[in-house]
Amino acid sequence: MPAPCVRPPHSRRALVRAALLAAPFLLLAAGSAAAEAPGAAGHWEGAIQIPGQELGVIVDLAPDQDGAWTGEIDIPLQGAKDLALADVTVQGNEVGFSIAGIPGTPTFQGTLSADGQSIAGQFVQAGANFPFKLVRKGDAALAGRKSPEELLAGFDAFVEAQMKEWKVPGVAVAIVKDGRVVLERGYGQRDTKAGLPVDANTLFAIGSSTKAFTALGLAILVDEGKLEWDKPVVNYLPDFQLQDETATKLMTPRDLTTHRSGLPRHDLMWYGSGFTREEMYGRLQYLQPSASVRNRFQYQNLMYMTAGILAGKLSGASWETFTRERILVPLGMESTVFSVPDAAKTGNVSKPYEVKKETEELAEMAYRDIQALGPAGTIFSSVHDMAQWLKFQLGDGTLDGTAIVSATQLAETHKPQMVGETPFVFAEKPIVLYGLGWFVQPYRGHARIHHGGNIDGFSAMVSLMPEEGAGAVILTNLNGTPLSMILADAIHDRFLELEPIDWSARFKARREQGKAMEKESVKAQAGERRAGTRPSHPLADYAAEYEHPAYGVLTITASGRPEALAMSYNGFKPLLEHWHYDVFRVTDSELKGALIAFGGNLKGDIETVTVPLETSVDPIVFTRKPPASMNEAAFLDRFVGEYSLGPQTITVARRGSALVASIPGQPTYELVPYKGTEFNLKGMKGFSVRFVEKDGKATGATFIQPDGVYEAKRK
Repeated sequence: MPAPCVRPPHSRRALVRAALLAAPFLLLAAGSAAAEAPGAAGHWEGAIQIPGQELGVIVDLAPDQDGAWTGEIDIPLQGAKDLALADVTVQGNEVGFSIAGIPGTPTFQGTLSADGQSIAGQFVQAGANFPFKLVRKGDAALAGRKSPEELLAGFDAFVEAQMKEWKVPGVAVAIVKDGRVVLERGYGQRDTKAGLPVDANTLFAIGSSTKAFTALGLAILVDEGKLEWDKPVVNYLPDFQLQDETATKLMTPRDLTTHRSGLPRHDLMWYGSGFTREEMYGRLQYLQPSASVRNRFQYQNLMYMTAGILAGKLSGASWETFTRERILVPLGMESTVFSVPDAAKTGNVSKPYEVKKETEELAEMAYRDIQALGPAGTIFSSVHDMAQWLKFQLGDGTLDGTAIVSATQLAETHKPQMVGETPFVFAEKPIVLYGLGWFVQPYRGHARIHHGGNIDGFSAMVSLMPEEGAGAVILTNLNGTPLSMILADAIHDRFLELEPIDWSARFKARREQGKAMEKESVKAQAGERRAGTRPSHPLADYAAEYEHPAYGVLTITASGRPEALAMSYNGFKPLLEHWHYDVFRVTDSELKGALIAFGGNLKGDIETVTVPLETSVDPIVFTRKPPASMNEAAFLDRFVGEYSLGPQTITVARRGSALVASIPGQPTYELVPYKGTEFNLKGMKGFSVRFVEKDGKATGATFIQPDGVYEAKRK
C-alpha cells in the first residue's frame, strides 16, 4: 500500500516540506463564497485514522477577499507546521482540499455536519484511503462545545467504580482547563484503619513526577547564564566520574535529564540502602554501563540525583532549598515537601498500600523515604498544589504574573530529545519520546506530555495536552496500580470529546498476560535445575559479609534450616534455598526467583557471591570481607616485627590502619586482611602471608605464593 504523506509515527525521518508552489484555486462566485463562509471557515482539529494509530492534524480554512478559499495544515506528530493547502473547495456541505507540494497528492474529501461542528470523510494519497474527522475549535465552536462541567458528568461515579475494580483505597484528582481548575477532589480513604478521607490537600508521594521539577530547576539556571544544557558536567562538577571515561568527559546536563547516560537503572544499588546522596554520587564510578553515552534510552534515577547535585552546586544551596525557593514558593505550592517526616508533620498525608500477591488482599506498607535520591523522586504533594503546577506547565513560564522561567526554556523541557521506551504503548499512543523530565507521547492524534511516578505504596500521573490547554494530575495510594493512567486517559477522552476507550479492560488483559508469562518462567527455570547435587562446602563456610564498591555490603548467615541460607541486603532479608552445586535460589522478597552463585578461590575458600541485581549488565559480584576485628590496631600490632626467611629479613610494620611488608630490593607490599591471621598481598594474585602465633604472640610467618609455601621465623 502506498504510504500516506503523514509518515507512520515510528519513523524517525523528518517530514520534508516541499517549497510552496503557486497553485490555481477553484474560483467561486462572490455570492456563493459569502453564503458558505460561516459553515466551513474556521479552526479545525482532528485525526486521520491510519491503521493502528491516529495521526492528529490541525486545519485552518478561510475565504479571501476575492472569495477564493485558502488554508493551512499542521501535523504536530511530524513537526510539520503551516503547510499550504491547495484546491480548497466548499460547495454546499461538501468540503475538499489537498496538501500542496507533497508527493502522492494527499487529499481530504469530507462532509460538513448539519450543526457545522465537524467535517468527516476520506483522506486519499497515492491510491490509499483512510477515514478522517475534524472538529471545529476556537471561538466559532464555543456555542457548540460542552462546558467542563458537562464533560465531567458521571466522572465521580466512574472514579469510584474504577477504585473498587483495582482495589485502590484512596485517589485525588485535579483537572485544569484553559487556566482554570475545573475539578479538585479526593475520593476514598487516606487511612483505612482510622477511616480518614482523602481530600484535595492530602499529601501523596508523586515519585518520578519529581523529575520535571528537577529539569525545570536546570532550565532556570540556563536562563540565569549559570548553566548550558550541552556543556560537559565536569565543567561544573570536576569530581563527576563514571566507569566509562568517555562518558565522564562527554556527559552534559541534557544527557543527565534525558536518560541517555549509558547506565541502566541500577536501582537496587540505592533502593533500601543507607547511602547518603554524596556517597551514591561517589559510587557512580563503579557502576557498569550497558551502552555508550547518547546511544540508548535507559531510564535512570541516579543521573537525576546527579542533576539535583548540579543544581545545588550552581545555586549555592541544596536541591531542596533551590526547588522550594525558585519553584514551589512562587507557584504557591505551600504544602509540598521533600521527605516522609515532613509529610507526616502535616497531619494530612496518605498511608501507602499494596495488594498482596498471594492473597489479593489490601495491606498497609511502610513508607519509603528516599531523601538521598531526592531529585529523582522524593516529592510529596497534594492535587491542590499540583493544580498550580498544571497551570504553570500549560502557560508561558509565568503564573499569575510571577515569572518562573522563560517561555523558551519551558518549551525546551517539553521538546522531544530522545526516542524513549515504556511498556504502555497502544495504538492510540503509538510512540514514546522523552523531553527534559517529561515523556512526550501523542494521544489519539493529539500532542501530549506526561510523567508518572511510583514509589512504595503510591502511584501518580501528571498529564498535559498543551494544544487543548488541558491537564490532569491523579495521585493514588496503591503500589504499582495502573489506575492513575486509566483515569488520565479517561479524562483526555472526555475533554477531546472522543468515544471513550475501556482502558481498564486493556490493562487487565496486560496484567493477566504478565501473570501467565511469570508462571511459565517459573516452570522453565525448574527445568534447568541439576538434580542430585550438593554445595561444595558446609553451609557455615558461606556465612560472611560480602562487598561491592558501588552496591555496598551483602550479608550471608545460617538460616537454621537444612540446605538453606539467609541473605540480608538493603532491607531485603530473603531465604536462599539450595538450587544446585554452589547456586542458591531466592525464595521470597522482591528478589524472588533470582539465582545467586558462590565462587571459590585457589585456597578452596568461598570468596565471592554473584547476584543478578541489574540484568542489563554483568551480574554484580560481591567479594568476601574480612572480619572487622582484623582492622583493629591492637590486632595488627601483634604481627609487627622482623622475620627471617633464609638470608632475607622481612620487616612488617603498621602504617595507619594497615600492615606493610618490606623486603630489601623490592617494593613495599600492603597486607590486606583475609581471615584468621592471614593477609593477602595487595595487587599480587595468589600471594599471601599467614602469621603463626603461640600464646597470643607471633612466632613466625608462612608466605604462600604460586610457586610454593615458605616459612619464616620472627626475630
